[in-house]
Amino acid sequence: MNLLIEVVAFAVAIGVLVVVHEYGHYSIARLCGVKVLRFSIGFGKPLARWVSKKTGTEWTIAALPLGGYVKMLDEREEGAPIAPADLPRAFNRQSVGKRIAIVAAGPVANFILAIVLFAAVFATGVTEPAAIVAAPAADTVAARAGFDGGEKVVAVRDANAGESEPVRSWSDLRWKLLGAAFDHKRVVLTAKDAHGTFDFPLDLQNLSDKEVDDDFMSRLGFEPGGGTLSVAGVQPGSAALNAGLLAGDRIRAVDGRPADNATTFINYIKSHAGKPVVLQIERGAKNQPVALQNLTIVPAAQRDEATGQPIGRIGAELATQVPSIDVRYGPVESLRLGAHRTWDLAVYSVRMFGRMITGEASLKNLSGPVTIADYAGKSARLGPSAFLSFLALVSISLGVLNLLPIPVLDGGHLLYYLVEAVTGKAVSDRWQLVLQRAGLACIVALSAIALFNDLARLIHF
Repeated sequence: MNLLIEVVAFAVAIGVLVVVHEYGHYSIARLCGVKVLRFSIGFGKPLARWVSKKTGTEWTIAALPLGGYVKMLDEREEGAPIAPADLPRAFNRQSVGKRIAIVAAGPVANFILAIVLFAAVFATGVTEPAAIVAAPAADTVAARAGFDGGEKVVAVRDANAGESEPVRSWSDLRWKLLGAAFDHKRVVLTAKDAHGTFDFPLDLQNLSDKEVDDDFMSRLGFEPGGGTLSVAGVQPGSAALNAGLLAGDRIRAVDGRPADNATTFINYIKSHAGKPVVLQIERGAKNQPVALQNLTIVPAAQRDEATGQPIGRIGAELATQVPSIDVRYGPVESLRLGAHRTWDLAVYSVRMFGRMITGEASLKNLSGPVTIADYAGKSARLGPSAFLSFLALVSISLGVLNLLPIPVLDGGHLLYYLVEAVTGKAVSDRWQLVLQRAGLACIVALSAIALFNDLARLIHF
């Protein structure tokens, strides 16, 4: 069943993104007076086709669905001779400004789609974890700022500008810190706890670009907190069972530190292999009087397959319930936030790609169709909001990828036309052929790396 969901979600995602991208080219080409010969979804042998009586465009659904194209009338293409009446409608006879507009329209359509999708998510509302901070690990940025755990972040401001922006959820906090980390800023977080409202200064100036990745929040010491951590099961013969831990117990603290986040708790246990830790647990039904008691557990030392180092394990299955909040915005604010989120993600994608080129980020960040299908299925199972957000993210990635100045991509053609606009001369066919071969080699190499990463994630090597 999961495989079916992944296949259907992947097909819907690719279909929507390809249609939107190619329709961007198609619509601006028609607006500029260019004759469009074919609009194809997919490559290879046509499975279905029909011709518009109004425009004469052939609409095709082909066998290989990983992409699509719009074929326009062009004198440089081999084939049947062009009728004299159609020559003004050939793509190559358009002004350089029109050609730039037609080529750029595909990626722009992807960005517009992302804005609309994000706006729809913001307007309809989404349930997200509240911006409550778990107890941070020692010597992290969060710990040095003064966070103890349990504080709810309500605003963030630039340490120099002083203008505060509200923080509504954990996702909102993550995006604001991501932007500050990329810009190497000092920011101040305003947070509330049981004792009042306080400011927590964060210095992100010395954070290297390599550290700004998907795991940067954990690296800074920020994990969602305020939740309830309970024991879902205890493994036979484990340290947890020997210490008397039972399924249904609620873990309140470990060595006096609040235990309100599974990741933080697990990392603490891992770092205490063979060392006794004291768990404060709550035992009893929620609608009955409960008892607090302390259990001393010595995590068993096991070899970590990834690092080869010993790590601690207690043999307990955990369940966590994190406080959540319903986030909803008005139509105008949703569009503004959608545009802002799209811009942030596009800039992040460009920077990440640049870091991969310079070797500051791993090529493992590249993903191919297998990973996209996996995430498409996972997001579809989580609900409409998650799937729409996934579509928006991939649409932005597609837009950015196509704007890269690599021949055979839209960005490569834009580069040709920009050179023509500046010099007044078109790039020669000879040079275009050489650059196209180089660009094709780049695309094949990137595709091979992405596919290898997919397989590596799939079979864990």
